[in-house]
Amino acid sequence: MTRRHGRFAGRSALTVLTALGMLAGAALVGAAPAGAVQAGTAVAPGVRYEEFDVQGAKGLTHVHLLRVDLSDPHVRLDLLYPGTVAARAPVSRLADSAGAVAGVNGDFFDIDETQHPGVEATGATVGPAIAHGVALKYAVPKGQRFGPGLPPGTDTREVFGVGADRRARLDHLALLGSVRTPGGPLTLGGLNQYALPENSVGAFTSQWGSVSRVRATCGTDTNRAAPCSTDTYEVTVRAGRVVSASDTPGGGAIAPGTTVLVGREAGAQQLRKLSKGEPVTVRHRLVASASKTAYRFALGGCPVLRGGQPLAGLDGKTAAVRTAVGIADGGRRLLLLAVDGGPAYRTGLTIAEVADEMRALGSQDAFSLDGGGSTTLVARQPGANTVSVRNHPSGGAERPVPNGIGVFSTP
Repeated sequence: MTRRHGRFAGRSALTVLTALGMLAGAALVGAAPAGAVQAGTAVAPGVRYEEFDVQGAKGLTHVHLLRVDLSDPHVRLDLLYPGTVAARAPVSRLADSAGAVAGVNGDFFDIDETQHPGVEATGATVGPAIAHGVALKYAVPKGQRFGPGLPPGTDTREVFGVGADRRARLDHLALLGSVRTPGGPLTLGGLNQYALPENSVGAFTSQWGSVSRVRATCGTDTNRAAPCSTDTYEVTVRAGRVVSASDTPGGGAIAPGTTVLVGREAGAQQLRKLSKGEPVTVRHRLVASASKTAYRFALGGCPVLRGGQPLAGLDGKTAAVRTAVGIADGGRRLLLLAVDGGPAYRTGLTIAEVADEMRALGSQDAFSLDGGGSTTLVARQPGANTVSVRNHPSGGAERPVPNGIGVFSTP
């Protein structure tokens, strides 16, 4: 791939797109015409925005880039999300409500449940998520994920994150969880996720939201479209005691201090042994496999570059609008990239080309995030207190998403 550089000459007329973007929560600033580039501009100390063209196998495409310097003590990253796992909002609204100066969309998510008639799409993400140092959710089974195929040897537990040491890295998170009952301990198989492993018990907390938990018992570990389980059970635990039970997973907000345990197949059979009033203790935490440093923030996606080398098996045929994050300088610098989705330059990049481009920009490691209509990059204009959408979302306006990467800069 090659880049074409040139001075920024002006902006296209974007009346319709701008109006749609304002309805979604931010004006769409838009990109320079294909074949042009805007000189890099400072968004905030340690945060810089630029745009340029990339020649991919399918043609010329336009990309937007945020360069983030984590060695600057005033710069930090954190998860953008609507306050609960099973909820969605435009990236611009998430960024402004959190006070971020810039950001991009995040993980792939449960966007459609037509294969399960009558079951509500949760909007929850595929992989783990940590915000402000707190574990929000775990990963669905590999066969339950949305998004393009994963490279061989990877799974839904892969994350991009920033540790308490302020270093960015790729890692792999595991769920350590248990349910202590009078009849003995149970292993926890899930936390606030839209799909539980077969025969498991999962925990849902107030961080889940109000969306129905039925989807958690649908599909199988290898087939997302498989029918919902007919053997389910749900137990509500409050103040360390069982307070209610049901044969069918429910919905509605979960009060703080309350945990709803959902079981399917063998997990449901284990939960049926519990009686109202019995003591139950639920514990869970996410543990990193590669780093011994606790994560301040993390989210799921798809690794594409490790140690400066593209992963084996990356798709080099399907070009699309993409979002990615690259790690440089030992985790001290970040590159947040969004391919433009405007009709004039929607040729896109393949996953293999994303890996090559992130390497060309200086990344040692890179992570692909949700793309297509979800791809959104926002950043504040000089002197502004709110962000603007810098790319053209391929749907013409921002798509509500469940999470993203927020860039923060404090005085």
